[in-house]
Amino acid sequence: MDLKKFVRDVPDFPKDGILFKDLTTLWKSPEALKEAGKKLLELVDNHQIDVVIGIESRGFVFAPMMAVELQAGFVPVRKKGKLPAQTLQAEYALEYGTDVLEIHTDAIKKGDRVLIHDDVLATGGTAAAVVELVQRMGGEVVQCNFIMELGFLNGRGKLQGVPVAALLDY
Repeated sequence: MDLKKFVRDVPDFPKDGILFKDLTTLWKSPEALKEAGKKLLELVDNHQIDVVIGIESRGFVFAPMMAVELQAGFVPVRKKGKLPAQTLQAEYALEYGTDVLEIHTDAIKKGDRVLIHDDVLATGGTAAAVVELVQRMGGEVVQCNFIMELGFLNGRGKLQGVPVAALLDY
């Protein structure tokens, strides 16, 4: 199945000159949703995973499903102020300014083997912040995986030393 056929291009979103790759059209197709989930699991390549992290908010679509199939736990990483218990924070750069991601301090144990999942790898700042959080907690990032990678933005460059896999490349 060609999953790219299910990705809608939205010109001038979120601002003029940007061609946004919209995954909501892939998610609304049961066949494409199932195929993407299957292919994302294949990217893990039989690695032992203890925890699957989903990055807010679109990483939450597949991460819990992958966790179930991998017999691993699911951990959400959210924007500042959204998690109810004690958190650890990492700041990352945006186009204009910075933002903060948080994880519960008890979410990752030392030695946990972690799969980080998000929908898109663009500039790599968000994924790099989550890698930092996992490493600060003593976890081992086995892989970062994504539905799509915007290769021209060279986000992999911020994830040196961490295996990266994506279903679609633009």
